[in-house]
Amino acid sequence: LAFCRGRIVRVPKGPLIRVVGTEVAIPCSVSDYDGPSEQNFDWEFSREADFVRIVSTWDSTFTSEEYQKRVGRGDIKLRRSSNDAVELVIRNIQPADQGRYKCSTPSTDATVQGNYDAEVQVKVISDGLSVSGSKARSSTSLRLSEGDSFKLRCSAITTSPEHTHLHVTWQVKSGSSWRDILSLTHEGKFQPGPGYEERYRSGDIRLDTGANDTYRLSVSQASSADGGAYRCLVSEWVRGADGSWQKIQEKSVEIATVSIQRTDVVISTSNVSVTERDSLDLTCNITTDRSGIFQAEVMWYFSASPDDALSDAQLLLSMDHDSVVSDSTLISLSHVDRNSYRLLVRDVDVEDSGYYFCEAAIWVPLHNGSWHKVVERTSAPVSVVVTALEPDYDVFLNASKTPKFSDDPTELNCRITNVQDTEANIRFSVSWYYRQHLPGDDVVAEELLASMDADWTLLPGDRGRERIQNGEIIFSKKSADTFSLRIQWTSESDRGDYFCVISAWSRHRNNSWVKSKDVTSASVNIFWATQDYTLTVEAVKLKPFFVAGHTFEMTCKVSSKNIKTPRYSVLITAEKPLTDQSNPNGTTRIISLNQDSVVRLEDWTDQTRVDGVVLEKVQENEFRYRMYQTQISDAGLYRCVVTAWSPGGGGMWREAVNGLSNPIQIDFQTSGPVFNVSVHSDSPTIYQGEVADLLCIVTTEGMPLEPDDMSFDVSWFAVRSFALDREPILLASLDRRGIVTQSRRNGSSDLSLERISPLEFRLRVHGCEDHDFGNHYCVVTPWVRSATGVWQREPDIKAKPIFLSVKMDVLNAFKYPLLIGIGLATVTGLLSCLIGYCSSRWCCKKEVQETRRERRRLMSMEMD
Repeated sequence: LAFCRGRIVRVPKGPLIRVVGTEVAIPCSVSDYDGPSEQNFDWEFSREADFVRIVSTWDSTFTSEEYQKRVGRGDIKLRRSSNDAVELVIRNIQPADQGRYKCSTPSTDATVQGNYDAEVQVKVISDGLSVSGSKARSSTSLRLSEGDSFKLRCSAITTSPEHTHLHVTWQVKSGSSWRDILSLTHEGKFQPGPGYEERYRSGDIRLDTGANDTYRLSVSQASSADGGAYRCLVSEWVRGADGSWQKIQEKSVEIATVSIQRTDVVISTSNVSVTERDSLDLTCNITTDRSGIFQAEVMWYFSASPDDALSDAQLLLSMDHDSVVSDSTLISLSHVDRNSYRLLVRDVDVEDSGYYFCEAAIWVPLHNGSWHKVVERTSAPVSVVVTALEPDYDVFLNASKTPKFSDDPTELNCRITNVQDTEANIRFSVSWYYRQHLPGDDVVAEELLASMDADWTLLPGDRGRERIQNGEIIFSKKSADTFSLRIQWTSESDRGDYFCVISAWSRHRNNSWVKSKDVTSASVNIFWATQDYTLTVEAVKLKPFFVAGHTFEMTCKVSSKNIKTPRYSVLITAEKPLTDQSNPNGTTRIISLNQDSVVRLEDWTDQTRVDGVVLEKVQENEFRYRMYQTQISDAGLYRCVVTAWSPGGGGMWREAVNGLSNPIQIDFQTSGPVFNVSVHSDSPTIYQGEVADLLCIVTTEGMPLEPDDMSFDVSWFAVRSFALDREPILLASLDRRGIVTQSRRNGSSDLSLERISPLEFRLRVHGCEDHDFGNHYCVVTPWVRSATGVWQREPDIKAKPIFLSVKMDVLNAFKYPLLIGIGLATVTGLLSCLIGYCSSRWCCKKEVQETRRERRRLMSMEMD
């Protein structure tokens, strides 16, 4: 184990066969050593017995006198490859250098273990390798065309006494470095160089061996990249004692210089501009120096973009190498001369604008009579612009009808004039635009009203789409050169500038229509002076003095300005005093008459006087209101609310302005009694299930009245909150005829309402529950009989609310649940006792019989 881990010095396994005159490098390395990482080496040489010192890495005086000159010249030197490896390099080795070489390493180990030197035998043989070009000629020059084929030959032979193999490589240099094309290795394998793999597999590049030790390179389908200097590089290899291949020498010879003439395809013209209906003439020129027999295949393509790939382009026309042209009606392809091909497109259209390019392929005949494609090129695209034939015409816009008021019609005519240079395949369409007219220099974008396409199909815009569909805006073509726009009822939002755009459409070869020109007319301003609508309403009371029970009569006279043929609708309103509880908002809508003279009762709710109010139209601007058998509760301010209407589109009426008349007051001077109302309860706090008694007490002040001359409507309300912030709920009501009306209840409590005296009314809530709490109050409407026997209604009187609180009786609430619980517990206990007794008496009884054993003597343990 100690020896296995000792120092090991290694050199190649010999003998090493080298060729005279070449450079030899003998490696030496050391491993498994102690001491510093960088080791020193000594080299010695022996022809027979004694070793002669050659060179050392650490001792400059180590070299013997025999080798001092060669070491000083650098013909022999040491080249360190790492800390533990060096190479002995001998340049221009000679037969005298044949012998044994020993590599030694001075010891740096703590103990001497392993080997400290190693020897290798070097054998020097004569140079028998000869490399030459074809027929021993020097380098030649070849000038070829793109797509041609060429062959190059070189000869390589060796007369070495050893068994060596040759490695032949063909190389080309087009710049500063040589590139491998194809090699025949010393192991007899073909190896293509980088970038030549595909051409080698397709057979375009071959390496063949021939007689007299020749090696032939064959190149087919030559391209411009194949140009350059070609040489034949031959190396000689020998198999070493360890079985590995070693290159012992290398020679090369330049064979030829090859230049490839590129084939170009060019369109003779650059960018082209032609006029519609003219002919497009393009020529594709093929530039080549090929002198032999060849034929060209030409294909013309069209593309909308110069960057489109060939697969995305449209094939227009093609001519194969047999001069057979594909069929086309308007496009022709002709062979002008040997290298020129002409494309002619007749009757060009705007759609023919784009990019044109041609693709050409060169075909050459083979020995068997077939044709072979040698090169293919595509020209740069040429831009072609086809200018459309634009007709010459003018557009004139005028207004045949202009509005003077709102809802008047508007009609505009757009006419085509001075038409020149038009053909039968030209037609016109129109587009209508609106632009809002603003003072100053403010710019407003125009809005499309509608447009027509080439088939005169109407396409509405966003602005007037709904009005166009409803027939309020009409577009028409009056004649071949006139288009019209009519607005049936012009509104103020239609005021502004209008203009039309006449579009010319041209028919293409495929019978499609393409817009070729737009001409815009001057704008026409639609505007009329408007003044603000004014409406004045005057109310007049016809009878200045009247008393309750008489008829109230008032008229409303209306005058207006700046309204075309107005009609009026009238609404009569009354503003009651705030003490009137029938309308807490203060204003009541009584009766109305619309612009078509239809009368309607609005908020008039007195069923006893349904026919007590009348509104009629006296004149076109005068209206009269009558109210029969007036009551004291009718006191208040009465007005006429008038709305002026003007005729709108489609027979409809449009609201113009509103007006309010001066108030007319109805005030009754009476000396009757004054009524007061209050609510009282002896027990405002009660328990659940009890009866709550609430009294509504009416008191009078002033002139006393007989009980038969007074009557009251009493209504009870409740607010289910502490702060009166909710809507009141009607509980029950009692009218002056003694009829009681109860509202729908959402609980289980019953109500009763009764009159217990001429001025006292009692509300009872039976079986009160939690939801019956809250503020309760009554509203009283007094009725007084006058001296003429007519009952007059007095204003409603609201009493101050009283809060009713409902509590829960704890004893009564828990009395029955406790009694029921105790009873059930008692029954359950007795039943359990009964079941236990019966079970122990009859079900679980067992007779136990035990055999008596006499104990006269002791028994053994086993028997027991």
